[in-house]
Amino acid sequence: MPSKTTSGSGAPHAHPAEERTAVLWCNLGSPDEPTAPAVRRYLSQFLHDHRVVEIPRAIWCLILHGIILRVRPAKSAAKYRSIWLPEGSPLKVWTEKQARLLAGWLGERGHRLSVRHAMRYASPSIASQLDAAQAEGATRVLVLQAYPQYSATTTASVIDAVTAWTRTKRSLPELRFVNQYHDDPHYIEALAQSVEGYWKQNGRPDQLVMSFHGIPERNIRLGDPYQGQCLETARLLTERLGLPPSAYRVTFQSRFGRAKWLEPYTEPTLRELGAAGTARVDVMCPGFPADCLETLEEIAMEGREAFLHAGGREFHYIPCLNDSPAWITALAGIAERHLAGWPTKPLPAKGMDQNLPR
Repeated sequence: MPSKTTSGSGAPHAHPAEERTAVLWCNLGSPDEPTAPAVRRYLSQFLHDHRVVEIPRAIWCLILHGIILRVRPAKSAAKYRSIWLPEGSPLKVWTEKQARLLAGWLGERGHRLSVRHAMRYASPSIASQLDAAQAEGATRVLVLQAYPQYSATTTASVIDAVTAWTRTKRSLPELRFVNQYHDDPHYIEALAQSVEGYWKQNGRPDQLVMSFHGIPERNIRLGDPYQGQCLETARLLTERLGLPPSAYRVTFQSRFGRAKWLEPYTEPTLRELGAAGTARVDVMCPGFPADCLETLEEIAMEGREAFLHAGGREFHYIPCLNDSPAWITALAGIAERHLAGWPTKPLPAKGMDQNLPR
């Protein structure tokens, strides 16, 4: 029989018979459907996050509710419809599949744990998935994020959400966070194999553009390490691919508002390359492990149009890592390193050496 204890209220409750470990695979999020009301709900949650927008709250709320949430949802919904899959949002579809594959890979390595996916904004929420993991008996949770490069706008925001959940609980699991893996050799190898596999089938470009998500330049001045980590990822990848500096560009996309963001911006760079007579450009997004609106619509559609309209002849988009075996292997390796020391493998059978590693 499970042992029982008494809570602070005097009511007994049962402890699980066996302690369990859970991995929470977190991504940004996406609207539940490609409609203006759904996009409005998603944007409201996303843009209310003080980690995302750091201008004074009172001023920002006037702008957000007075202009942005009135105008942007309908335009964004049309963009989401252009990339929507029968199963739903590409980001959600890929993130859920990555969680399933990660669970399978770790299971093959003998780990007994659960893997759940969660979204920082929209559903399934981080709080709901932590609740579910704890209900299954999880006493240890590894929070693993789909952000290879650390930024307060993304990585720290997930940590904020987990911390907010802990404030609602009396009994807390042990928590570990993976903050970044921008220079992980297996992540770099997965990116390299993705590029080489694409080039093997489609030939090589005149220029490879590596487009990372942008953030305000002010964030870097305040100490955010994001830009440096993006540049390090690009350096390691191009070294692995054997590319000279003249064969690639590093750019930043998804600028929002009038403030100066990290430069060079992706779309103006593509127009510049097209106007300069560059015959073929290939674009990849190393900071996005899963294809989403920013890659499929902003790059593969809008970026293509910008390059070709400026005079370029051939535009190729190299898909994100998604469910590539090299990426899932890399992700599992990252998880294993951060799970070290936690008993995620079965105890040795009775009579075997009890000092064997678990």
